[in-house]
Amino acid sequence: MRSLNNENKKITDVRSTSGSLQGKNYDESLAVKCINGTFVGKKTENIIAFKGRIKWMMVTTFVCCGLLFLACANNDNNAPDISALDLWLAGKTVTTETVAAYGGIDKCFAADPIPDGIWQRMQGKTFKENPYIGRDDLRHIRALHWDYDNQMHVGEMVCNKQIAERVVNILRQLFDAKYPIERMLLPDVYDADDETQMRDNNSSCFCYRNIAATNNLSKHARGLAIDINTLYNPYIKTLDDGTLLIQPATGEPYCDRSWDFPYKIDHEDLCFRLFTEAGFEWGGDWTTRKDYQHFELIE
Repeated sequence: MRSLNNENKKITDVRSTSGSLQGKNYDESLAVKCINGTFVGKKTENIIAFKGRIKWMMVTTFVCCGLLFLACANNDNNAPDISALDLWLAGKTVTTETVAAYGGIDKCFAADPIPDGIWQRMQGKTFKENPYIGRDDLRHIRALHWDYDNQMHVGEMVCNKQIAERVVNILRQLFDAKYPIERMLLPDVYDADDETQMRDNNSSCFCYRNIAATNNLSKHARGLAIDINTLYNPYIKTLDDGTLLIQPATGEPYCDRSWDFPYKIDHEDLCFRLFTEAGFEWGGDWTTRKDYQHFELIE
């Protein structure tokens, strides 16, 4: 083979040894090697190897980042949907995982000033202009409740700020005991029609209205009375003409309190005990009429 000239070193008596060319005046840094049919120096070989390592590191980093992204995306897809609690969509059911992701059970029980959206919904329905009670006197209650379906339901009601904390505490104790409440929606969902909401077994508090068949304001009009599981615990009164008033009308089978049925409130019931211990009286104890669903503050 012909001699190779270099600006810094001259290599003579060159011979092929294991694919490289070496001479008497051999300098390791200037050694040449055949790589893919091309003779390159040792320094060039090192540069090529270094670039190869950089390329491999970049590819490895890219793959790792991709796997990490897919893992995060998968976690996001598996994360519980907490929108029912974030937006507080009364009537929706939630799971234990959803409640945990939202911040826990304690965060699901609260009494707050009436939000703008709720206040707008109340206008002309549960709330009517009056000289006795206004927005600042009321509180929006957030609570979870169980039912016989063994699921957690999102509930809400509006009540007087005077009893708000007591109501929250009672609802929390009922929840902890898995006491069944079928529905806890604002009466505005029913256009504040009491008969309609009672037929739906709805539990609620504030509604500016009179006592049934009278011209007297109910304590519901001040947010100081709460009705629980209304279909199964009806209001019963004998009118002056001897007519029996039952509300809701579909609650007639449950006027007979001598037999057991779901949602029944009596003196042995946890709901009765918690409300009466907190300073409420039960309509089921009244003598001139019976209001088995009704608990109102004693003033």
